[in-house]
Amino acid sequence: MKNTESQSFTKQIKRYAQVGGVVGKLATKLASQKYLGIKLDKKKHAKEIRAALGGIKGPLMKVAQLSATIPDLLPPEYNEELMHLQSNAPPMGWLFVKRRMSAELSSNWQKKFVDFDKNATKAASLGQVHKAKLSDKKTVACKLQYPDMESAVTADLSQLKMIFSIYQTYNKAIKTEEVYKEITTRLKEELDYERERKLMKVFGKIFSKTNFVHIPEVYELLSTKKLLTMTWLEGESILNYKNKSKEIKNTLAKNMFYAWYKPFYEYGIIHGDPHLGNYTIQKDLSINLFDFGCMRIFKGKFIQGVIDLYFALEKNDKSRAVHAYEQWGFTDITKAKLEILNKWAEFLYSPLLEDKVRKIQENDSGVYGAQVAAEVHNELKKHGGVKPPQEFVFMDRAAVGLGSVFMHLKAEINWYRIFHDLIKDFSEKELNKRQQKALKLSNL
Repeated sequence: MKNTESQSFTKQIKRYAQVGGVVGKLATKLASQKYLGIKLDKKKHAKEIRAALGGIKGPLMKVAQLSATIPDLLPPEYNEELMHLQSNAPPMGWLFVKRRMSAELSSNWQKKFVDFDKNATKAASLGQVHKAKLSDKKTVACKLQYPDMESAVTADLSQLKMIFSIYQTYNKAIKTEEVYKEITTRLKEELDYERERKLMKVFGKIFSKTNFVHIPEVYELLSTKKLLTMTWLEGESILNYKNKSKEIKNTLAKNMFYAWYKPFYEYGIIHGDPHLGNYTIQKDLSINLFDFGCMRIFKGKFIQGVIDLYFALEKNDKSRAVHAYEQWGFTDITKAKLEILNKWAEFLYSPLLEDKVRKIQENDSGVYGAQVAAEVHNELKKHGGVKPPQEFVFMDRAAVGLGSVFMHLKAEINWYRIFHDLIKDFSEKELNKRQQKALKLSNL
């Protein structure tokens, strides 16, 4: 046991050394700005941070991507650069793959496949995917986790905590304690491929009677704690459809909306990572949904709060809005903070409040959203800031992420109607029952 702990600690120390320079540079420059009055070129500094992080695999890169999608968590200069961090990192080579596959499926692992692509089809922050064929000629995807990711998580989260604390010293608008807890929990879950395998089964059951969303099926005997083998689903990037007809783009938008929000409003579960690499499009415009590591499970009470806030905004019912925020987990909702929070909520809910065909955001540039975010941010600073509850972080991220997809497509549909179709029979009690049953059947 001591030897294992010693090895883990050694790996963590190595990781600190690897990323410490990046984080140290950030810390030094920000501290110099605050305490020594040294003017910081944030745009230039952000580019340096992006360049450094882009060469580091693992959680810190993932956290940077996540942080950039949480409104007002980081200064806009850093958001702009970190948003460009690609999920396609340089892949590990064939020698690495052979060692990792041997560790997961034994030294004769290659006999379990008639073909195994030496080159990764996708390399992300925590692992990479290889295309392979089984003896029955079925094509599969093998998702292989990079080595020592547990040590990397421990080390990187410590660095993240330092970044957040530095940011907190000069910006009080968003209190980061709960955000940090949420990111920590979700990242640790992403390393648990057994949990991901079970959640794939849950989503498979949710969409078993639909034809517009496809979930890969897991090959249990070829999967481990650090390897997921699943059916290969052919599809194209949604960006390939940007110049298609309005009808096609609108159909895609509807299917994407249901793919994310049917699990949310019926089972209290949301896919927390709607970036472009996590879904593809089949020829019939149905959605292939991937990567079930970043899932958020909510109690029915929280979903009820989401719906209550919608009707509070629709009816301008401030007491109902306060109740909704409290159901989410917000505290200390003063009259001033309520108005500020409602400004952001109205921006997110606005497409759902109008019973008409419209774009998700009337201005395609995204400038309006940035303006609203800036106003909310500045006003929160004046009134002592706000502490977002853990549950809020990834729900908000999913909403913003999907909104950007719909903006790419320039989709024009009646969002009000499809939202009301999803919530028309909502019952907190029934959602909890469905959720418990689905999780139990998948041993979660």
